Amino acid sequence: MADDMGQATLQEAIEENEKPNALSNPKVRRGLITAALFVIIAAGIWYYRHESFGKYQQSTDNAYIAADSVVVSSKVAGYVDHVFVTENQSVKEGDSLAQLDVRDYRAQSNQVAAQIAATLAGADTVRAQQREQDAAIAQARAQLEAATVQAALAREQVSRYSPLAASGAEPREKLEQLQTQAREAQAQVASARAGLLAAQRRQGTLGKQIQQADSQANAARAQLEAARLNLSATTLRASITGRVGDLTVRPGQYVQPGQRLMSVVPTDRIYVTANFKETQLGLIRQGQPVTLEVDALPDLELEGRVESIAPGTGAEFSVLPPQNATGNFTKIVQRIPVRIAITATPEIRRLLVPGMSVEATVDTRGAKGELTALSARAR
Repeated sequence: MADDMGQATLQEAIEENEKPNALSNPKVRRGLITAALFVIIAAGIWYYRHESFGKYQQSTDNAYIAADSVVVSSKVAGYVDHVFVTENQSVKEGDSLAQLDVRDYRAQSNQVAAQIAATLAGADTVRAQQREQDAAIAQARAQLEAATVQAALAREQVSRYSPLAASGAEPREKLEQLQTQAREAQAQVASARAGLLAAQRRQGTLGKQIQQADSQANAARAQLEAARLNLSATTLRASITGRVGDLTVRPGQYVQPGQRLMSVVPTDRIYVTANFKETQLGLIRQGQPVTLEVDALPDLELEGRVESIAPGTGAEFSVLPPQNATGNFTKIVQRIPVRIAITATPEIRRLLVPGMSVEATVDTRGAKGELTALSARAR
């Protein structure tokens, strides 16, 4: 029995060795060769595409749609009378957004206008006094001329009577009387001259008063302009075209200057901020084409272009920038914001909202020779 089992095992081994090898089949060999050729061709195509295209595509999913929103705040304090817009409403530049109570600011404006009128009336009164003073000056000048003539006549009388009194032809008392009259006439000349000088100086004083009144009027006009600006500031208007968001103001609310009341988002001027790693930035240049995929619109591929590159990493502009010279140091790949302009129709732009996640891919083939040229110059 043992011999039979041994013979059976030997027979099976002989039959196994006599089975044909699969590689000896020509069809199998042709199939393997064809598959190998397909793999080699596919690898070659992938390598060619990677070297000529793929390695120049820089992508990041750390990208978001952004817009330069405008925060609406009040320039002046006051109670809110009306709110003309609602949340998410579209507005145009110059549209009224809210109205504050104008009564206090209108009263201030009217008060300053009344001050200007009073100041100008005072100036007119001084000008009338100037005209009166002109007449007073003319009168003082005429009095001075008359006193001068009288003084000259008195001196002539003294000169004429002096020889006669010396010869005894005229009494001495007459000469002394004439001399006294001459001194009085000279004193009247001095008095008239002082009166003329006082009248002229009074005219100068009135001129200074007019200048002061004009200066006060100009200051009041500046105050009136400021009051009117405050009055106009009670109406809050949209400085850009967009949509209202983050509306927090309510009628009857008391607002302070600079308090955030709402925001206006310019939906027609949106862009993408993509935060690329510093290792990806070597060939990214302004003007390069960008492919954008918005998470909210998975079946839509948008086009864009690189608009600008930030002058520093995000960490440099943070509230507390890192100080790598202190303590232990761990190297972390930094990210640099890149602003990307979106090329899309108005219909598509209406679907895009700031804050949406985006995957951005920049085609950097246009700058592939720059690093080589820079390296060659550095040597």
